[in-house]
Amino acid sequence: MTIQAQPTIEGAGVRLKRVFGNDEVRYLDPFLLLDNFGSDNPNDYLAGFPWHPHRGIETITYMIRGEVEHKDSLGNGGVIHTGDIQWMTAGSGIIHQEMPKRTEGMMVGFQLWANLPASHKMMDPRYRDITADMTPLVKTETMQVKIICGEFKGISGPVQDIITEPQYYDVKISPNSEFIHRFPKGHTVFAYIFEGKGYFDENKDPLKKAGQLILYEDGEDIYVFAKDHLRFLLVSGKPIREPVAWYGPIVMNTQKELEIAFKEFREGSFLKSPGNINFEYWNQ
Repeated sequence: MTIQAQPTIEGAGVRLKRVFGNDEVRYLDPFLLLDNFGSDNPNDYLAGFPWHPHRGIETITYMIRGEVEHKDSLGNGGVIHTGDIQWMTAGSGIIHQEMPKRTEGMMVGFQLWANLPASHKMMDPRYRDITADMTPLVKTETMQVKIICGEFKGISGPVQDIITEPQYYDVKISPNSEFIHRFPKGHTVFAYIFEGKGYFDENKDPLKKAGQLILYEDGEDIYVFAKDHLRFLLVSGKPIREPVAWYGPIVMNTQKELEIAFKEFREGSFLKSPGNINFEYWNQ
């Protein structure tokens, strides 16, 4: 299956490409959403994503180029720089903001949402800031693989102990070169191209290009041949196979759980750990 990214506006007016979202959940379990944000026009992104809640999911932000300032209700704060990753587990509830900073030239990044199973929906929230120098690279003459999560060629990425056993790679391939990889059987696997073009099956038909996502069949080997310079995200995860009740930034298993989450947010009892923080903090 091939999915074409679509332009949309999110946050306070950020123009981005929505690679997949609510409509594709049945195909991409445990993944919920992938946004590709970026522009050479700061007006497309500076409005950012002001304070908003999350519950029941993990959000993974990966900066290809540029900077995003992060603050959250756990007291975390800082700037995600070029090549950095922010892995945030919302669990029982977190409130945060993500504000892109002005970049000379092109600003490019991704945010991936991964679902949590019912057994972990209300776990304590946690935040992991992974700098570019913490993520290993596997290099050959024709390819480079940055390992954000999972294992590649016996080398493990910095993110461990994730319930859905994700693997997340940033892959670059030189022109007229191939890449072959095998993921665990039973896992959902997709590739999203954001630079160049190439073939994503052994039959070399049809040609795929930037802005397209390729969803693989279960147990299928990943074969890629670069027509020219090619760069793509390669992601896999173990499906949860549970009901999904989703509205906005909150994903639960039932409509009743969603109603409770939004009621708690309105009434000020949304945050469970380490405790509620006054709105004055969020405005700092």
